[in-house]
Formats: sequence, C-alpha cells, structure tokens
Amino acid sequence: MIRVLLADDQTLVRAGFRSILDGEDDISVVAEAADGEHAVRLAREHRPDVVLMDVQMPGTDGLEATRRIAGDERLAGVKVVILTTYDVDEYVYGALRAGASGFLVKDTEPVELLQAVRVVARGDALLAPSVTRRLIAEFAGRVSRPEPSPRLNSLTEREREVMALVAAGLSNDEIADRLVLSPATAKTHVSRIMTKLAVRDRAQLVVLAYESAMITPGWLNQPR
Repeated sequence: MIRVLLADDQTLVRAGFRSILDGEDDISVVAEAADGEHAVRLAREHRPDVVLMDVQMPGTDGLEATRRIAGDERLAGVKVVILTTYDVDEYVYGALRAGASGFLVKDTEPVELLQAVRVVARGDALLAPSVTRRLIAEFAGRVSRPEPSPRLNSLTEREREVMALVAAGLSNDEIADRLVLSPATAKTHVSRIMTKLAVRDRAQLVVLAYESAMITPGWLNQPR
C-alpha cells in the first residue's frame, strides 16, 4: 500500500486528490495538511511514502516544508512531489534543489496523478515528462557560473556518461539503449552513482549535473 500525505491550503483541491487516490486498491491518503508546518509534523507522525506538496501555502510554504522533510534523516524514505498551478513555476527548481523528487501541475489528468504517485513511491524521480525537462533546463541555466564539483571525482567515466543521460531525463531503459547496456546494468550504474554522491534520487542527480556544469540545457540534442 502506497501511503500519501496531501498538503494544500485549498480544501477542494485536497478533496479532489483524495477522491482519486483513495479509489485505488494500492494507494491510501493517510493525512491532510493545510500549511507547510502541519505537513512536516504529519510527515514525521505518519512517515508516508509520498507527500503531494503545494508550493504556496500560508505560514511555512511548501519549499521550506520540502527542505525540512528532505533534511530529516528519519524521513529518508519520504518522497515529495511539488504541486504547482503552472508547468513552469519559479519555485519548482528551488524545490528540486531542496530535495523534491519531482512536480505535477494541479490540472493533471487523474491517470497521470496516479502514475506519478506510483513512480515516485518506487524510488524513481518524476522526470520523464518533457515539460519537466524544459523546466529543469530553464532554471538550471540560471545558476550563476556553474563550476565542476569535486564530488564528481569519485565517478568513473562510464558513470559520468550515465549521470549525464539521467540529467537529460532518460529512463534506465533509454540509457541502456543509448549506451548498449542491459537495463539491469543501467539501473546498477544509477544506484551506484546515487550512493557515491549521497543523493536521494534521480532529481538530485539532475540538479547536481547542471550546477556542476557536467551538461548544459539541450545537451542531449546537440551533434555528437
């Protein structure tokens, strides 16, 4: 059972999401919060698998709440998905940096919401949709004077290749196809990279790749 915490200051939004999620046999909404402070307390109390977190809430906003949850070692298994009104929101990249595993627009289709919850719950970042790639590239491009991070020195050349493809939004299967590897080998590489760099998930690999100048927006589509 995937346990979900809803955090949004609009009662109707929470009710709509709850109706969709609770209708599934493998998903259960365990708690609701109307502000970030309450969301953090409920996350510590219920230890949900996924938190659907609105950004703009009164008092403690979703960005700060995400930072607190991601920074709490006791909540290492809790994944945060940011809810935003627009597909490009000035807060979203900051939320990814704070530890969020991805984002969803609030008017997403029910089937996409359910898929997102399941994807994040199994440990993957919500990075596949093309709009997410555009958003990450746009906001990563705003990082002033990115410089190579010494954290990357522990990676092998192959691991650097894999990390760059993760940052471009490719799935394990797509990485395997591009590098002529088995999907299992690609997955092993990604897991080893996350362990070496001490990051929570693929979303954090994306942020680190852009901020360390490993790749630039549009890199994947450039002639090789």
